[in-house]
Amino acid sequence: MKRTLYFNEIVQQFEVHRVCALLGPRQVGKTTLALQFAETFPKELVHHFDLENPYDLAKLEHPMLSLAPLMTPGSLIIIDEVQRRAELFPVLRVLVDTHPEAKLLILGSASRDLFQQSSETLAGRIGYIELFPFSLFELDDFDVLWLRGGFPPAFLATSINASFLWRESYIRTFLERDIPSLGFNVPAQQVYRFWMMLCHYHGQAANFSEIARSLGITDHMVRKYLDILVGTFMVRTLHPWFENIGKRQVKAPKIYFRDSGILHALLGIKDTKQLQSFPRLGAFWEGFALEEILRVYKTKPEECFFWGTQSGAELDLLLQRDGKRIGFEFKYTDAPKITLSMKIAQEDLALDELYVIHPGKGSFKMAPTVTAWGLQDFVGHMMHAGMGRLY
Repeated sequence: MKRTLYFNEIVQQFEVHRVCALLGPRQVGKTTLALQFAETFPKELVHHFDLENPYDLAKLEHPMLSLAPLMTPGSLIIIDEVQRRAELFPVLRVLVDTHPEAKLLILGSASRDLFQQSSETLAGRIGYIELFPFSLFELDDFDVLWLRGGFPPAFLATSINASFLWRESYIRTFLERDIPSLGFNVPAQQVYRFWMMLCHYHGQAANFSEIARSLGITDHMVRKYLDILVGTFMVRTLHPWFENIGKRQVKAPKIYFRDSGILHALLGIKDTKQLQSFPRLGAFWEGFALEEILRVYKTKPEECFFWGTQSGAELDLLLQRDGKRIGFEFKYTDAPKITLSMKIAQEDLALDELYVIHPGKGSFKMAPTVTAWGLQDFVGHMMHAGMGRLY
């Protein structure tokens, strides 16, 4: 499956930068996309190094000697899992400055915040693309995507059982191999227990002290484990918005799993029947729909928030875009209605638009600035209108 939108983003990045960093969790399809892009180059000008391959790792033991002869005009150098050799970045800066006609595509399994700590020597020379698991703007199998999640091997598996087994294996490998490979010296079993506990905070404000007491660790360690899961694309923290309204407002961030399939695997949810009967189905829907909205808008962290007051009024998602405030409420119902909480959010936050996102189809006006949308139809509408940042 060719992921055309991301492919085009690579092309656009190379129009501006000498280096393009393709970031995303392991097994999300970074290498596949990079090799598809490489097909647009003559084979003799493409050089691929996978730093999980001991042979390629050995070849880059002396990176200046190995890479400089390959940086010819029109060439493409691909370095996979580059976070394994952070000491490469100063060398890469020298190479791209002295060989400006070559292109360098680097792939990493850490978030932009973690990645930039190592790659700051490439400032002004590098553009970033985050590659997500499959989303609704790429395919239309809503039910399968929600149950299995968007990791290609999980979504495309030949059966529900095969998908579930792949995700269980992915979780083990992530804990036992991926986290240590990023330089985090933490006990896998402790991170697993923390990850499991976060399942029950999905869609809720985090109580770090409560988590710390339950695990018998310090608040500092809780935040460290959370930073690891955020930095490796497993978990999202959505920060609260504060409005000067004279009301006590929620201050703790909300926790969301970024891939619904990983969440379901951790909780042992194998099929749709189990999912539909799960007590926190509404929160699961909220997390799935929220992630799809953030992806289609290609939001930056400083653009997206939630809002809530101590008295119970809340807004699931607030986007600050182009001088406008756009609100989202996620309701797992086939007949969404305007609630008192929505009215308070509209008034206190002076929303320009409020969208109520539900699992159904189509759209209809609920009030002059309030519209109910089926999630899949809303994503399709956004892509057709070119209102997201994927064009």
